[in-house]
Amino acid sequence: MTVKLGVVMDPIENITYKKDSSLAMLLAAQQRGWELWYMELPDLYLHGDQARANMKPLRVMADPECWFERSEGADLPLADLDVILMRKDPPVDREFLIATHILEAAQRDGTLVVNPPQALRDCNEKLYATWFPQCTPPLIVTRDPARLRAFHAEHSDVVMKPIDGMGGKSVFRVRPGDANLGVIIETLTQDGQHQIMAQKYLPQISEGDKRILLIDGEPLPFALARVPAAGENRGNLAAGGRGEGRELTERDRWICAQLGPALRERNLIFVGIDVIGEYLTEINVTSPTCIRELDKAFDVDIGGQLMEAIARRLPASK
Repeated sequence: MTVKLGVVMDPIENITYKKDSSLAMLLAAQQRGWELWYMELPDLYLHGDQARANMKPLRVMADPECWFERSEGADLPLADLDVILMRKDPPVDREFLIATHILEAAQRDGTLVVNPPQALRDCNEKLYATWFPQCTPPLIVTRDPARLRAFHAEHSDVVMKPIDGMGGKSVFRVRPGDANLGVIIETLTQDGQHQIMAQKYLPQISEGDKRILLIDGEPLPFALARVPAAGENRGNLAAGGRGEGRELTERDRWICAQLGPALRERNLIFVGIDVIGEYLTEINVTSPTCIRELDKAFDVDIGGQLMEAIARRLPASK
């Protein structure tokens, strides 16, 4: 029997072909002969207690000029699908959270959702890292300007960032004596209304912010070090960073071993963690990226490995 795989994502026509991890996953699923169905957030809805969506049959191609074909949609129960990849990018806002509740109804009816809706709600990508204090740099989460100023005074050189951001957006480095400290705090906290995170600045960022991918709590044996562009403090590829493939260090493996059991307990099948120097800085569970870059650097098929992990969770008849 053919596996039916659905994906919830941002508009597929707007992706960056050579970098998009969702496309890598879809190509791998299609290679296995699985049926693909496409959805965006507005397509999801509840009818009574039944999760439904306007789903569109999808075909993907390894062609940078034409990477998908999408057919007319059909209004169907999400339970008709064997597995759903939730690949909508952050922010984890109101609509994202409502979508997780709809997907949870599908999960209740027997559909495997990757990653699980409750974990997407519970595991904020910056805050979840604080569950592993043995792995993280000194940090504080607060909206109190006095506490943020005190943290800066203690550590002199810090990074301040929003809790719900992605791609390096609105990440500020605040050096000793920086006259912009006050306005940065006001801007990020929206005058004390929003919690933010401050971390001790890690100078090893110049060597790269490493993205490590884990499948079923086990790390792939290599990382993508995202090296900041000249004059930048952020290694994010979206902020102009350059990707370099690297083997995992002993410290990287130790961090992954600290996280692995907790990730498996939450059924977080696909996770991307960020490591700068010796420290864990984020645990990405919503739509981790860097598959394409690592596939190219090490001649592997991470999407295929992920589909194999998903297949192990499906009934034997699939």
